[in-house]
Amino acid sequence: MKVLVIGSGLGGLLSAALLSRAGHEVDVFERLPITGGRFTNIEYKGFQLSTGALHMIPHGPTGPLGTLLKELGAEVKIIRSNPMAIIRIPKEKDGTDYSQGYQDIDFHDFKKYFSLNNKIKLAILMSTTRIFPPKSGSMAQWCSKNLKGDWALRIADSFCGWALSLKAKDVPAAEVFEMIENMYRYSGSGVPLGGCKAVIESLINIISSCGGKIHTCSEVTQIIIENQKAIGIIANGKEYHGNIVISDIGHKETSRLYKYDTINSAAEKYLAAIKKLKSSAGIKICLASDEPLIGHAGVLLTPYSRRVNGINEVTNIDPSLAPAGKHLTMAHQCVHWDRLDKLEEEIDLGLKDLEEIFAGKEYEILLIQSYYGEWPVNRSSSGTDLTNKTPIEGLYVVGDGAKGKGGIEVDGIALGVRNAINDILNSYPINR
Repeated sequence: MKVLVIGSGLGGLLSAALLSRAGHEVDVFERLPITGGRFTNIEYKGFQLSTGALHMIPHGPTGPLGTLLKELGAEVKIIRSNPMAIIRIPKEKDGTDYSQGYQDIDFHDFKKYFSLNNKIKLAILMSTTRIFPPKSGSMAQWCSKNLKGDWALRIADSFCGWALSLKAKDVPAAEVFEMIENMYRYSGSGVPLGGCKAVIESLINIISSCGGKIHTCSEVTQIIIENQKAIGIIANGKEYHGNIVISDIGHKETSRLYKYDTINSAAEKYLAAIKKLKSSAGIKICLASDEPLIGHAGVLLTPYSRRVNGINEVTNIDPSLAPAGKHLTMAHQCVHWDRLDKLEEEIDLGLKDLEEIFAGKEYEILLIQSYYGEWPVNRSSSGTDLTNKTPIEGLYVVGDGAKGKGGIEVDGIALGVRNAINDILNSYPINR
């Protein structure tokens, strides 16, 4: 079977590697001169910065992505982050900034700042929601309905902002609880040695060793449809034909590459659904320092910041991501849809947060990266993902536009890829 993959991001390369290993003929088409999309490294002043993701795999070596890489025999070592996460709050709990100092508490101990009544309610709620997850409503609505005070909502906003680049009010509560369940199921995050690029290079090696081809600087301008079936693509003016087309550029962008032979009810429903999709946006601020700013390899959640949702310092696990004697620290903040026209203001607020969080410590701002529009955090915001299938036979969508339920970022991509590949392998045997 011949498979054509549009895009060499993590979702596209995972799909190509799995199908190559299964014995299928695979060609990957990438419009950029580099592979990896928003999951690779760029060298800057001797630091290995990331094009998107923060050199972290949310569910570590035993999560969906780590498991897929292991199944593929990828030569990637993922080191578990310890602690999983720390929450930094002002010393004065009712304060709104860190100017008077701060205190760090383990993510597992966040409940100790609740009132006794809220502690009892939370214990009951956490037990019951594992069996009966919320059927409707956002995470913010769940917090407001079930817990008094803003402490829980601040943590929810910080977690959702860091993990999904969304506010708690924009994420279904059921999706967040599934993610939290996965965090405990898989024991937390990890850092791939060599950063994001180590994962990408291992996948490229697998594809190449199985006879697959990767075409860079090859922009796909059309998906060829015949009798409501994907039969090929046009890249740089040349036609390529195959049995399956897999797109790693999201449902909305994929739908712009083809025309329906006929519009049936399934197509109408699909087109209506993709019109409602919203991508998530964010800002990443990369810092360099001689001394550790955090001192551990877990995530530092900052619920009392103006904008910064979380920070990590991957060089505590992999010093090779920075020049000798240096540390790389990355802060992330979500940008709400109604603030996309005020990015400069959002960046300034994030910088002020960092000044307070790291008051008295010396650091250099290496690079500020923004993710929105055609280069977003996620092509479909978490909780709104469509399935990997499309109404066109033989056309699938993978990547951050079609994540699996309850998967954070790249682990969500891995869940979606597994769903798509399982369907393909069951529907299209190798000898077809």
